[in-house]
Amino acid sequence: MVELKVRGVPPKRRMRSSLLPRPLIPEIKLRQCDIWMNFCLYMYRSVCSSTRRFTLQRSSGTSTTPVFIRDRLSNGKRLCLTFYHLQLNLRLRVGVEDALSDVSIPITMLVNPAMRISELKDKINHDYGFHPSLQCWVIGKRIAKDADTLFSHNVTEDNYQAYLFIRSAQAANLSREQQKQEEEDRRLGGIIENIETFSLQARGTVEGARRKHPPVPIKQNPPKPPVKPKPVGWSCPQCTYVNKPTRPGCEMCSTDRPANYKVPDLYQPDEDEILRLQQEELASLQYEQSIVEEREKNFYNLLEIDSQNLVSNTEELDCTICFCPVMPGEGATLRECLHSFCRECLKQTIVNCTDAEVQCPYRDDEYACAYTLQDREIKTLLSAEEYQKFEELRLSIAESRSENSYHCKTPDCGGWCIFEDDVNEFICDSCGEKNCLLCKAIHKDMNCKEYQDDLRIRAENDTAAKKTTEMLEMLVTNGEAMYCPKCKVIVQKKDGCDWICCLMCKTEICWVTKQARWGPLGNGDTSGGCRCRVNGVLCHPRCQNCH
Repeated sequence: MVELKVRGVPPKRRMRSSLLPRPLIPEIKLRQCDIWMNFCLYMYRSVCSSTRRFTLQRSSGTSTTPVFIRDRLSNGKRLCLTFYHLQLNLRLRVGVEDALSDVSIPITMLVNPAMRISELKDKINHDYGFHPSLQCWVIGKRIAKDADTLFSHNVTEDNYQAYLFIRSAQAANLSREQQKQEEEDRRLGGIIENIETFSLQARGTVEGARRKHPPVPIKQNPPKPPVKPKPVGWSCPQCTYVNKPTRPGCEMCSTDRPANYKVPDLYQPDEDEILRLQQEELASLQYEQSIVEEREKNFYNLLEIDSQNLVSNTEELDCTICFCPVMPGEGATLRECLHSFCRECLKQTIVNCTDAEVQCPYRDDEYACAYTLQDREIKTLLSAEEYQKFEELRLSIAESRSENSYHCKTPDCGGWCIFEDDVNEFICDSCGEKNCLLCKAIHKDMNCKEYQDDLRIRAENDTAAKKTTEMLEMLVTNGEAMYCPKCKVIVQKKDGCDWICCLMCKTEICWVTKQARWGPLGNGDTSGGCRCRVNGVLCHPRCQNCH
């Protein structure tokens, strides 16, 4: 860069180096002293528009010192020109940032003050691969425009600080196709420029030029490169890459194809795409086959596990009850909840259980398992004798908790039953004795009346018979039993509605009114009995369907 100072020349003659024609700029880059001096003379002729002789003075023979040109104009005034040579190659400190970075990355570049911002962007694109449209330069707290020069931003010294902000491709509306097209256009432009450069002739006479350089044929109007057809496919919403229509996902970033995109009906895939589709179909078939094989394998494994009464643990674990390590195969995994314990702890849990069902012993501060052990798991963990005792315990608990249960009256017999309302006798499966559910006793070869009469007679001398008689009278007194209104035998309602029938005389009885259901003529006679539902009136407010 050259700064020109003119003294003794009218203001309209003064000029700065920024007004120099651009073809002169490449000549300034030469460092030889003679080139520098010749350039200063050229500038003087440009200012004075004259070819007169003048005197030239310089302090030394370097190209970095000022050059003084002195002359006398036609009006007698003296003219003094001073040319200052500024440094051509500067070190520019650049801080590179983007939207995601917290700190800037420092780099150093060699630049020329006459370089335009557009040329600086091309240099960054060439050296680092950032497209010019992605670059935003800030020099001296100002956003630099492409037409600005570094000198216009006062970049005249080394280590001047500038900042480069890199925008995203989405914010700059830049696609991969556009970038590739620009690179190809730039490459073709460079080829054309090289052809035009080599076709220029050297300075001097025509004869000398012909002797030095043979004539090069100039190709006029080079043909424009053929315009590529617009690619067919769908553009990735993430990275803007244009994929082939049949691709289910982006080739670059694996983003799913838009759901509303449809493959054109007339689209014909190329060979590579056909091969890819065939490979995808084969891979899909292999995947489905592997799923079927895995399901079949899991099914057979499940059948094998189900055939085992007790499932062993497959991995080493710590028992949550005794906290001892359990090696694979030495513990048990419950089927219902998949909790694993050592076998000894599970056995003790079953033996000490006081309930008919054994609950999973897993407990912690927040959760208690509510699942139960299966019967085959219990049978496998216990011995035969222990399992028999556990079954007896179960029967005893079930009998005590059942509402309509009756235990056989044979001494030391464990038989019992759960009876229904229409059943009055129970034959024990353990001892074979017939139990009367009405009399709560075993009376062989006697009916209920005979047995109750016999009880009254034996109650005078037999303590057991006396206790039984007292027990029956207490049932009558408490309303749990009653005398038949016809045969006077004690009958008892076990459950259900208020209709009962005497086993001896077959009289239908209304339990709530403690009298016969019908009159003396039998079933349907409402002249006597409880007269329930005659004229729609119940026989008693607490009647529970006595007919």
